[in-house]
Amino acid sequence: MATVPYRYEPTASAASVRSRHGALGDGEESGEVVTVAGRLMLRREQGKLAFGTLRDWTGEVQLFAGTSWTDDFAGFTSLPLGTWVGAEGEVVKTRRGELSVKVARWQVLAECRRGFGDKWRGISDPEVRLRQREVDLWANEGVRDRMLQRSRVMSLTRRWLEVQAFVEVETPIFHSVAGGAPAKPFTTHHNALDVDLVLRVAPELYLKRLVVGGFERVYEIGRVFRNEGLSTRHNPEFTMLEAYAAYWDYGDMMRLTEELVAHLATELLGTTRLTYAGRDLDLTPPWRRATMSELVEEHAGVAVEVGMDLAELRRICDDHGVPWRDFHGTGKLILELYEKTTEAELWGPVFVCDYPKEVSPLARDHREFPGLVERFEGIVAGRELCNAFSELVDPGEQRARFEDQARQKAEGEDETMAVDEPYLRALDHGLPPTGGLGIGMDRLVMLLTGTESIRDVLLFPTLRPEVIRNVPGAPDDGDRPPEEPAG
Repeated sequence: MATVPYRYEPTASAASVRSRHGALGDGEESGEVVTVAGRLMLRREQGKLAFGTLRDWTGEVQLFAGTSWTDDFAGFTSLPLGTWVGAEGEVVKTRRGELSVKVARWQVLAECRRGFGDKWRGISDPEVRLRQREVDLWANEGVRDRMLQRSRVMSLTRRWLEVQAFVEVETPIFHSVAGGAPAKPFTTHHNALDVDLVLRVAPELYLKRLVVGGFERVYEIGRVFRNEGLSTRHNPEFTMLEAYAAYWDYGDMMRLTEELVAHLATELLGTTRLTYAGRDLDLTPPWRRATMSELVEEHAGVAVEVGMDLAELRRICDDHGVPWRDFHGTGKLILELYEKTTEAELWGPVFVCDYPKEVSPLARDHREFPGLVERFEGIVAGRELCNAFSELVDPGEQRARFEDQARQKAEGEDETMAVDEPYLRALDHGLPPTGGLGIGMDRLVMLLTGTESIRDVLLFPTLRPEVIRNVPGAPDDGDRPPEEPAG
């Protein structure tokens, strides 16, 4: 094994070499000596010359080695592909027009004992791509860029919210009860306290307690955990943005949502008009506002409302193949009908407004329409992107809603909320009129990067555990050079 240094200091990246010296003419020398570092991804020998592709996280640059100017030329030409290498030399452009570092000295920074497979064609096996993301990042074009775009989305979101006077906070991940969303939690046990705890399904109730405490605009971007199935839109742990603003209502949260998404699209893509899954999508504000009942009538062809006869609504559900249970009220049936017949058809973007009270235990009663609440979901490309309310501020009403959730659970409803006494105590101190918003950040990244599976925007998605057979490294099939010379 080659001796590797404890530290190495590149003076240039692949991108900076191209930026500073891209205008060199064929066969010209720059006169600038640089030190670069990265993985050796391709190599081809031509007699007394060798050409290699060095890739770092900014891009690629060619290494140009020769017997007459490169220290240990034979060692350079025997390096396994994938080896981390540091190289020092003058920036030149070869006679064939390839910008290169003319390698005078080089050093192994890390040996690659496992090959990446066929590096020229990438890795297509999803098992390898998702389980070995460290390999996927090198072997497949665009993966690293997509993950860097994800990082930019988070950073830009934070900056934009700070300009809107929101303050970022961190709230607990361990909760004593699962609150803030109707979802199945993951459970664990704290040995020192000898108590069972759950991983949070949402930070909502803690954030609203902070509004009670005087944080008038507050947000958190963090992981939440829901013990649910896997799909192209679902991962058991995912990243949520939740934001709360005192004195706002759900109308203010609609404006915040559409302006934030439009800002991110403009910063990342240069436009609010994009193509997703082969279809045009215009994120320019204002987005359409429509009630759930209006949209069901548009797409399912039936008029429904929370005040209608329960038996008639059950018949409509039967006609559309929507299952129901005896304890479901009209509000739950309308939601089920909407989700089965309408949501996936909404290309949008559209704010689906005014949800039934029965299915919205944390939202405030609608100021005009009994049986409804001031709640919306933002639907983009047939998928829920966000959920928001005019927050319920009355502690007595909130207790009644929690108790109704407990009743539904006793009757067999799978996903309900528990009675959260510390949150009810906080409401007794007074929660001012407040607007609240939750955005699934993974789905937002999917939208802005043109990605159709949530697994492709998560560095390490949840997978079934694997059995690893630790076979010592052997010569890599990908070490065969490409057919055409790099130089």
